[in-house]
Amino acid sequence: RLDYATTGILLVGKTSSSIRTFNKMFEDKAMDKTYYAITIGAMDDRGKITSPIDGKASQSDYAVVASVPSERFGKLNLVALKPRTGRRHQLRKHLSEIGNPVLGDKEYGIENLILNGKGLYLHAYSLRFIHPFTNASIHLKDALPQRFKKIFSQIE
Repeated sequence: RLDYATTGILLVGKTSSSIRTFNKMFEDKAMDKTYYAITIGAMDDRGKITSPIDGKASQSDYAVVASVPSERFGKLNLVALKPRTGRRHQLRKHLSEIGNPVLGDKEYGIENLILNGKGLYLHAYSLRFIHPFTNASIHLKDALPQRFKKIFSQIE
């Protein structure tokens, strides 16, 4: 499931059996997910965030792809994210906890650094899995939105 404000790939099952199968695959971590976010503030080039969410173990891995200086925010980062677990608002909560909230995040952002009217800069970029019925290797991708490319002009 994606937060309403998250852009990108959304996997939909047409039948109840396919929906159950895909849900089980997510539960069993048989889906490899990659997200991109634009985060605020200086951060390590890569890291693993393992703080629990709602009392449950959780893990998000990240790597900074690019950074640009920002007059208003100090620094903005384009960050590749791999959620290893699937907790509610996991990426948003984890990034906020390390002091690098997602740009435009009204719920977990830093109060005086909220970007109004531009939306959440979190994008479900790719999904890779073995199709449960055909055994074909599936790799779905959705290019980064134009508003990401406006900030990071060096990306394709």
